[in-house]
Amino acid sequence: MRAVILCVLGLWPALSFASMGMSADMVVVNKSSYSLSLMKDGKELKRYWIALGPAPRGHKQREGDQRTPEGRYTLDYKKSDSNFYRAIHINYPSLDDIKTANELGVRPGGMIMIHGQRNGNGSSLQPSNWTNGCIAMLNKDMDEVWSAIEPGTPIIINP
Repeated sequence: MRAVILCVLGLWPALSFASMGMSADMVVVNKSSYSLSLMKDGKELKRYWIALGPAPRGHKQREGDQRTPEGRYTLDYKKSDSNFYRAIHINYPSLDDIKTANELGVRPGGMIMIHGQRNGNGSSLQPSNWTNGCIAMLNKDMDEVWSAIEPGTPIIINP
């Protein structure tokens, strides 16, 4: 308990969710409020500010539309060797996404991730709407999310 109090007061090194025995059982993204929440048993553990792509409104329908998908997906693997500081893959496109794209005669796109900042940019600031449809976070926030989830964690992305 003392370590947690000292950490909150900034007098102790930051503790990760994992080191405190905490993990999230779901991630909820609300695109309209630019937020990502770590959830456990239906309760919010922590909320983070996020950046999206230049066309954040609406569900991703095709490759290159710079939108983030909406719906229920799974965080299926972690990637530490990407062009961005840590990345967690979202299993988009779903079978429904592929069907819709086929009906429209377009490719659905893919490689949608939650990730930190571009490698080499460890700034404590980031612009809004700079991704190609991914969900971007500050590196320090990405560290917390990385330690709080395991592959297989569900993610709900709301408009």
